[in-house]
Amino acid sequence: MTTTLRPTEPIQQNADGTRSRRYQVCVNSRPVGVTHLSTHPVFGPAVARILELRIDAPDRGRGRGTVAALAAEEVARGWGCRRMEISVPATPEDAALRWVTALGYVQRNRGMEKRLGASAPRLPAGSRGRPMTEAEYGPWLDHGKATYTQTWIDRGVPADEAHAKSETDHARLLPQGPATPGVLLSVLEHEGTPVGTLWLSIDEDRAFVYDVEADARFRGRGHGRSLMLLAEAQAVAAGKRVLGLNVFAGNTPAERLYDSLGYRPVLYALYKELS
Repeated sequence: MTTTLRPTEPIQQNADGTRSRRYQVCVNSRPVGVTHLSTHPVFGPAVARILELRIDAPDRGRGRGTVAALAAEEVARGWGCRRMEISVPATPEDAALRWVTALGYVQRNRGMEKRLGASAPRLPAGSRGRPMTEAEYGPWLDHGKATYTQTWIDRGVPADEAHAKSETDHARLLPQGPATPGVLLSVLEHEGTPVGTLWLSIDEDRAFVYDVEADARFRGRGHGRSLMLLAEAQAVAAGKRVLGLNVFAGNTPAERLYDSLGYRPVLYALYKELS
């Protein structure tokens, strides 16, 4: 049997500068599923994304998805792409994660969430959170952009693409700086000394930690945990019962902290270099 991709539309030129196309997954010309490919809105036309890959229930477990994913890579190569990106949901068995890993994809980061109670947690004695000042915002932003850029470089993204993503993401998420609606920028103090920073966003459904960092001079003293307790307290105060965050693969201290606080994976983001 031969598994192929059959286009169901012309190549779309989208408003965000990407191009995309939808396909039927066919076995001997019989439709058994669908897939949707796109180039990346930030990383550019040399990076492709599998936005959807679904095999109909009667044809699952027969390798159709694997062949379709490999066929999608061939399409991406034809577009001139050198890297593929895909996100898969976390499940108790993590079957999708195991599948894409077997195809050669490497985990870059994972999204995590925690269900919050109705009561805000208390910070340790001597610790308190306060709003970030205008004077603190500029240096914090410059440091955050540089750190975020390097994080992507360390995980396989070329420097120019990583820099572009950092600039784009910060401009999109902080269009009005500290005055951006729904954004809380905080400094954690311990016994009057600033020891870390927190960037929390509040939207209709949940709160999300975009950045949390203990000052390098004070690491190993529990301030990272205190910063996360501050995030939970701010989320509860805003009436939110879900707090999300992203952690990059290989950041072992952060992974251990989030696991110990009860955060659980909800989404994995992976990439694969195309030869």
